[in-house]
Amino acid sequence: MTQRDLVIEFFKQNPNREIEHKESVPWLSTNYKNRTGKPFRDPDRAIRRLYQEGILIKVKKGTYKYQAKHSSRTVVKPFSRKQKREILKRDNHKCVICGQGKEEGLDLHVDHIKPIDRGGKSTLDNGQTLCSQHNFFKKNFSQTETGKRMFIRLREVAQRNNQLHLIAFVDEVLAVYDKYGINDHIDWKNESFITS
Repeated sequence: MTQRDLVIEFFKQNPNREIEHKESVPWLSTNYKNRTGKPFRDPDRAIRRLYQEGILIKVKKGTYKYQAKHSSRTVVKPFSRKQKREILKRDNHKCVICGQGKEEGLDLHVDHIKPIDRGGKSTLDNGQTLCSQHNFFKKNFSQTETGKRMFIRLREVAQRNNQLHLIAFVDEVLAVYDKYGINDHIDWKNESFITS
């Protein structure tokens, strides 16, 4: 039983229904744990991947449905094993964000820089190596969205630690985002990512 198999099973049992994550994720998490004894780490991503493969239809954010005859768009195949090896080698088997890899005990992933949902292709130029933490943080965001969110997070940590010099640096970087109108939908003055 793979995670992918379980997601397909769930949606095939519920054909033509618009299903929100709040219904699918608990079912998938519980059933995967019961069947394998292991946690289902990221059901949202598994569902999204089936949408990217053309198996599910995205109705709106967090809502998907399965139709047996669905074939409305071109399917983008994921990176091949050969492509993954080449991308990992090119990036020296290190996360391009934090510079750490297996030597530091981290799992590495090959990520689409431009997500498939946004028209990204499975090409070497559109691939990058990320550790599991940074891949999870990036999710389905673009590089600039991810960068802006990381600077927001850094600013919050600096504020908690009263690091005024670092706060000033991050404010300048975020002001450059504003100057060029990059990712205006992320309001860095009101956005928060840190949990207590």
